[in-house]
Amino acid sequence: MKRLLVLCTHNSARSQMGEGWLRKLAQEAGLEAEIWSAGSEKTSVKPEAVQVMSEVGVDLSGHWSKTVEEIPHQETIDATITVCGDPHDSCPIFPGRTRHYHVGLPDPSGQGLERWRESRDQVGRVMKVFVEELKAGGWPTVESLEQAK
Repeated sequence: MKRLLVLCTHNSARSQMGEGWLRKLAQEAGLEAEIWSAGSEKTSVKPEAVQVMSEVGVDLSGHWSKTVEEIPHQETIDATITVCGDPHDSCPIFPGRTRHYHVGLPDPSGQGLERWRESRDQVGRVMKVFVEELKAGGWPTVESLEQAK
C-alpha cells in the first residue's frame, strides 16, 4: 500500500482537492493507498473547493484542514506532492526519506467559481498522471506532472 501526502500552505483548497482526486482515482484504478493532505498552517476547507469537487462526484464535505504534524505515521509516507504556487512560498517541508514532488499550481482563492473549476481540473490532471504512473508500477517524474498541468 502506498502512503501519499498532498501539501499546501493552508490545506484549504488545492491540497484538499488533490487529496480528493487521489482517493477517487486510486480507488477507480484499484490501487491500495492511504492518502492525506496537510498544510503549514491550519485553516478551514474553502466552501468553493467543496462545491466544485462535488460537481465531479468527489465529496470533500467531511474534510478538515490539518497540519503536517497531525498526519499519522509520518515516517512511512512514500511520497509528498506540494501544490503551492511557488516552492519557496510557505509550503510545508516534509522531513524524511520520502519522494518529494513539487507542482506549482495557482491559488484560486478570492476568485470566481469558473477559476475554481479550472483549478479543480488542473489538480485532477496532475493527480491522474500520478495514479497512472503508480498503476503502471513506477513513480511519476516531476516533468510528467508538470506537463499534465
